[in-house]
Amino acid sequence: MTSFEHDFPFDPSYGRTLDDLLRVPAPATAPDDFDAFWRARYAQARAVATEPELGPLEEERDGVRIHGVTFTSVGGVRLGGWVALPAEGASAEYGFVIGHGYGGREEPGPDVPLPLPRSAAILPCVRGLPTRGLREGVPDASARHVLHGIASRDTYVIGDCVADLWCAASALNELVPETDPRAGGPRLGYLGESFGGGLGALALPWDDRFGAGQLTVPTFGNHPLRLTLPCAGSGEAVRGHHRTHPEVTEVLRYFDAATAATRLELPVLVAAALFDPSVPPPGQFAVYNALPGERELQVLSAGHFEHPGRAAETEELYAARRRFFGAHLKA
Repeated sequence: MTSFEHDFPFDPSYGRTLDDLLRVPAPATAPDDFDAFWRARYAQARAVATEPELGPLEEERDGVRIHGVTFTSVGGVRLGGWVALPAEGASAEYGFVIGHGYGGREEPGPDVPLPLPRSAAILPCVRGLPTRGLREGVPDASARHVLHGIASRDTYVIGDCVADLWCAASALNELVPETDPRAGGPRLGYLGESFGGGLGALALPWDDRFGAGQLTVPTFGNHPLRLTLPCAGSGEAVRGHHRTHPEVTEVLRYFDAATAATRLELPVLVAAALFDPSVPPPGQFAVYNALPGERELQVLSAGHFEHPGRAAETEELYAARRRFFGAHLKA
């Protein structure tokens, strides 16, 4: 159990040791039509003509040229983001889809450099979130975004955000055909942190274009448990809503990252924290513990929290992901 000085009105380690966390399960049951629901959502997303448009060069660094991009997702929603292409016109040997946290993204930032050289990547902003996913009618603040459409599994924004990732993959495959495994290239890699980690756990089981994934401090794991744990992140808004709308538990069952992880058989690297005020560690570890396939765990002292060892742990994680994707993304 890791402890840091803090001023939160709760314990961000939730009294759990690492051994305790390694025993946190996924929810005991899933909806009978959980798989059918997600396969239908995936089929809908794959039917979208994403019509990606590459913008002018915005930046060149770390072996890639970074362009703006727009593409179409489900519901005809036009989204933006960035595409990183190998510098000097080299062909891409690997492709990545890179999710973001609940703050959105204003630039590619620390997601570049990419995990492997000679890679291309798409860094989408999912609907509603800054800066290139802003959409009228969809809240851009995490505490409101996480509740948008939550009355029904068919309208909950989280399902559409997962679809945005699938459509982003389609857009990358169209822009950079050598990243398309259907054309003989290696399968894609996925990286996502926090919000993007939870979305990745929900997205990856159904999409055979992906060959490996990294989920860092993933959210949405074991909602029944999360509803009992105070936090400083979007989960607190869900807890507050649940107090007056207890029926929301039936909707959340379809969007549980740990339940989805039980269906996730490709290799996954999970970085989970012992102390995290925004995404309770028990939910993070529930995602890792549920994985039935090849998996690796990188234990972080803390997530969503500045501490003296954070830079060193980040470098260790970057080294682990380079090794991990180098081993698992093969043609």
